[in-house]
Amino acid sequence: MGNKDNRTRSYGYNKRKNPHTHEFLGSTRLAELDKDPHNHRFAGVTGEAIFVPGGHVHKLGTNTDFYENRFHKISETTGLQKPVGGGRHVHFVEGETTSNDGHRHDLIFATLIENPIGE
Repeated sequence: MGNKDNRTRSYGYNKRKNPHTHEFLGSTRLAELDKDPHNHRFAGVTGEAIFVPGGHVHKLGTNTDFYENRFHKISETTGLQKPVGGGRHVHFVEGETTSNDGHRHDLIFATLIENPIGE
């Protein structure tokens, strides 16, 4: 049995039988606190699972909403899966947006569970 087969089996997840993505949504942290305090909202769907030591992660990318004719891009990789019961899991994400108009926004959020109405 190849290394990939052993790794997949040890994590209790087989991408070929159970590919999945996660929805995500959130708000950035405030930026420009002294000049023009504001934040942005974002939402999207991650890419499929990527196997890494300890489990799997997902890549995600989206744009924030606009504030005074500007927006930011988000491009991050989630952390490892965190079980939440019922055979489901979420992922945590921590990072920052691209720079626009001389500032960035920090962000921290959790994805939603995968396949919320599935068995």
